[in-house]
Amino acid sequence: MCHFCHWLVIFLWKPHVDVCKSPSHEAKFEWISKYRSGTRGQGVVKQAFAPLSTTLTKLSQHRKSEKSSDKKGSFEGENGPNGDTPNSSQESLGISSRDDRDDLVRSSSHTASNKAQILAMPQFGLRDNLIKCELLKKEELYIYREHFSFFLGTYNVNGQTPKESLHPWLSCPLNPPDMYCVGFQELDLSKEAFFFNDTPKELEWMKAVSDALHPDAKYALVKLVRLVGIMLLFYVKKEHAEFISDVEAETVGTGIMGRMGNKGAVAIRFRFHNSDICVVNSHLAAHIEEYERRNQDYKDICSRLQFRQLDPTQPPLTILKHDVVLWIGDLNYRISDLDVNNVKELIGKKDFETLHSYDQLKRQIDEEAVFVGFVEGEIDFQPTYKYDTGSDKWDTSEKCRVPAWCDRILWRGKNIKQQHYQSHMALKTSDHKPVSSLLVIGIKRVNAEAYKKTFEEIVRDIDKMENECIPSVTLSRREFHFTDVKFMAHQAETLSLLNDGQVPCQFEFIQKPNEPTYCKPWLTANPSKGFIAQGGSVDIDLEVFVNRFTAPELNSGQQQIEDILVLHLERGKDYFISVTGNYLPSCYGTSIHSLCLLREPIQDMPQETLREIVSLSGNESAANTEKPLDIPKELWMMVDHLFRNAIKQEDIFQQPGLRSEFAEIRDCLDTGMPDSLPGSNHSVAEALLLFLDALPEPVVPYSFYQQCLECCSSASQCEKVISMLPQCHQNVFNYLAAFLRELLKNFASNGLDVNILVTIFASLLLKSPTKQDLAQKRKTQEFFQHFLIQSSS
Repeated sequence: MCHFCHWLVIFLWKPHVDVCKSPSHEAKFEWISKYRSGTRGQGVVKQAFAPLSTTLTKLSQHRKSEKSSDKKGSFEGENGPNGDTPNSSQESLGISSRDDRDDLVRSSSHTASNKAQILAMPQFGLRDNLIKCELLKKEELYIYREHFSFFLGTYNVNGQTPKESLHPWLSCPLNPPDMYCVGFQELDLSKEAFFFNDTPKELEWMKAVSDALHPDAKYALVKLVRLVGIMLLFYVKKEHAEFISDVEAETVGTGIMGRMGNKGAVAIRFRFHNSDICVVNSHLAAHIEEYERRNQDYKDICSRLQFRQLDPTQPPLTILKHDVVLWIGDLNYRISDLDVNNVKELIGKKDFETLHSYDQLKRQIDEEAVFVGFVEGEIDFQPTYKYDTGSDKWDTSEKCRVPAWCDRILWRGKNIKQQHYQSHMALKTSDHKPVSSLLVIGIKRVNAEAYKKTFEEIVRDIDKMENECIPSVTLSRREFHFTDVKFMAHQAETLSLLNDGQVPCQFEFIQKPNEPTYCKPWLTANPSKGFIAQGGSVDIDLEVFVNRFTAPELNSGQQQIEDILVLHLERGKDYFISVTGNYLPSCYGTSIHSLCLLREPIQDMPQETLREIVSLSGNESAANTEKPLDIPKELWMMVDHLFRNAIKQEDIFQQPGLRSEFAEIRDCLDTGMPDSLPGSNHSVAEALLLFLDALPEPVVPYSFYQQCLECCSSASQCEKVISMLPQCHQNVFNYLAAFLRELLKNFASNGLDVNILVTIFASLLLKSPTKQDLAQKRKTQEFFQHFLIQSSS
């Protein structure tokens, strides 16, 4: 620990001082009412298809099934929003071989004679799903398209308040658009906004937008959603409001540890007539060299941002499961391989085509690393970043940023044409220029007569089905083995189901007796339920992911990567699927006490030794001849690395690292190879935070949590509580506090202050054993702040 010697003495510190509502009615088709009443006594499923305003179930014959539900949306209001959207143990089944499992398969006793009755039973929904599936397959028989204009705008306002009219930006189209989707980034750069508090700038910028919408039409605000400084507003012409439904808004942060909302995305999804649309506004990682981090942010947003459905049994909708996706924001991709003078020279010549060939986003799209299937219009305007605020001059600061097209608009879907794509130089409030795009989109609408004809033909065909009724599927595999599973390292295998029966079937993974869910918490089947048309197939991803909740018992050997899934067919068989694997123990998810007893890397230790160490109490370990380490060696390696390399690192503990580098750091800590930590300073910093977050018992044990809240206002009482902690926990707490005080001495270089560090670390060191409310959160921050402000000079 020689690198720390000159300041480590402070480790043993001494005390110091709505305009309208979503349509609530169904379209009036008398023939549907007659159909329902006429067939009700015959066992036909009621409301086999809710007309027009209801989302059709989307199913693929050859790939994964996709589902949507019957949801209604609501509006925020005409002049302003009513609110914003801020932001196991398992016993063995005793099944030892494939033969034993096969003996457990239960066969259905149903015969062809009762097929019609089965299809008509509402609780199984087979008829319902089959009708929806067939309607979707034959959609072109009753769907026509009507074109509507969508104005998309994005503006990074650099924490400024509105100082000029937004009319040149938002009212630039000659004719009023049918829809407005307006996104902002860096709405508020204050510390208060960063800590998820409300900001007055939300209302200020919302009013500036409302005042600048096209004067030749009246608009209704449908939804507003904000995550820290990322805000999205969605307006529609009033005459279109009644055709908007299924409105949902969600957010996802991609900042440090994937939680902080200074970077991330907000999104709104809705149904307009018969088309499902999703609008995303994102702010991705900064700095010219961080394009891989931006790629990671994009993938995180696509996978983590999910919209709940009205039917809780239906899986959530992801961004890409929409007919149309509109993506706007400060994507932060820069221009590479050209110096600032060459870039400005090409701009002066208006040679945007050559300049665009050096654009990171274009290159990443060409390599299919991000935005696969998306389209961006031709860029024939100069870069929108970075300008001196209040002018059209390029950045004259000491950093002299290379101009870049940070602010972008892309789309995904069919029947979309772009009318314009431009920047707006007239606005000078920010160091970015706003960008707009006008898209004309073909929206799906239903021809009522054609729909009626198609619907009735499908029902007649179903009624004529008289073949074998027992559902049957063929499984591609029944045994899956996952090799070398690691902490926070996703693995997936594909299970393919082929419907080789004579009728459509519904499948679902079901719970085993006396178990709360269909699988262990480290395992997921996606999708876990679904519908397969006759002759169709579906791919199911069996995904293994060990997180901070499941790692402790796997590290100690109390749990294994072993499970048996039961795949159930409605009115058919059960199939048993074996999932096994081997888990590589990690310091992540291992207790401080256990790590202090390990002098060798955790993966060099026999499993039995790890199990014994976990079972030891503090007194028992003290009786051992070998003295435990003062702090875990893994913790020391990370802090020592940061002290030597990152004490003056800009944005340390605020800029996320790369997932690939975290994997290398984790492996180094767990195996002892190589001797020094790999990865960037930001990746090591995030690895440290993840280590603290994964501790089964936090640095301040749960049993001391209430005492910390009660004494948070008194520095001396706070110090007294820490002095009562188990020795290894006390050492870790003091060690981390001393390191953070060293960071604060270099605030001029790293940009840190007490509030930032308190917000990040208090939530990791002082965790509540139950759900934490805002008042408790503030008290934990007040408690920890005492240890950062002492002796900081």
